[in-house]
Amino acid sequence: MTVLGREDIVRIRTLEPERIAQRLQERARAPRRTAPARPLLILAADHPARGALAAGARPTAMADRGELVARLVTALARPGVDGFLGTADLVEELTLLGALEGKIVLGSMNRGGLAGAAFELDDRFTGYDAAGIAAAGLDGGKMLLRLDGEDPSSVRTLEACAHAVDALAERRLIALVEPFLTERVGGRVRTVLTPEAVMTAIGIASGLGRTSAYTWLKVPVVDDMERVMAASPLPALLLGGEVPADPDAALAGWARALALPTVAGLVVGRTLLFPPGDDVAAAVDAAVGLL
Repeated sequence: MTVLGREDIVRIRTLEPERIAQRLQERARAPRRTAPARPLLILAADHPARGALAAGARPTAMADRGELVARLVTALARPGVDGFLGTADLVEELTLLGALEGKIVLGSMNRGGLAGAAFELDDRFTGYDAAGIAAAGLDGGKMLLRLDGEDPSSVRTLEACAHAVDALAERRLIALVEPFLTERVGGRVRTVLTPEAVMTAIGIASGLGRTSAYTWLKVPVVDDMERVMAASPLPALLLGGEVPADPDAALAGWARALALPTVAGLVVGRTLLFPPGDDVAAAVDAAVGLL
């Protein structure tokens, strides 16, 4: 496949948008994994689609699309990076740039719960749906499931995620569910990251839909991960989360959790794309070293 530049992408979007679907079909797929040699490392960049642009102390770190894509291209080219998780705009651009050849690609599905909005927990499916994920030749879809017992919006998101799990399973595609219990503090949504809360969220997510055969979990690293991960037999990817104040401590936490039997790898975004010192390649290589 011919690798394009950013000027070519603008021209294609303007004059030949039908070529985007063609490029997606031409993209080399990741080989089917039968006996994983090591845990996976997936890069994530679906944050801008829900209005979340901050990374660490930089409130608009992800606002410059050219810079974000350049960091993703650098990161995806590092040895040991297995795939990408993002919205259609980024999946398409990275495909046109040739950065997703041979990679696992997961489409981000529910982006309607905009960061800081009153309707944040009514997290509607405004991104990919299962049909679009299949048509684009992706490997699965990711959905965020935030649950607040005081907010009626949560049950609508819960129902929508259950339908998405079913629709992906019908197509034999991975349904990657990221569940959290949440509460509002000062009017803002805050995730509850106690081991008990994460275990409860995992139990709810594991029971979604009429089959769990294709369901994977995306979970945060919290205290007592051995007990937390015993809450479900489903494969799980560890969530990278916010840019940590202490990157070494974050790496150590990932390393301990990666040793657990149901942990299948990492899904990391801002921590690797906007690391302290801005050396993306070194940050990615350090994460690969854990695997």
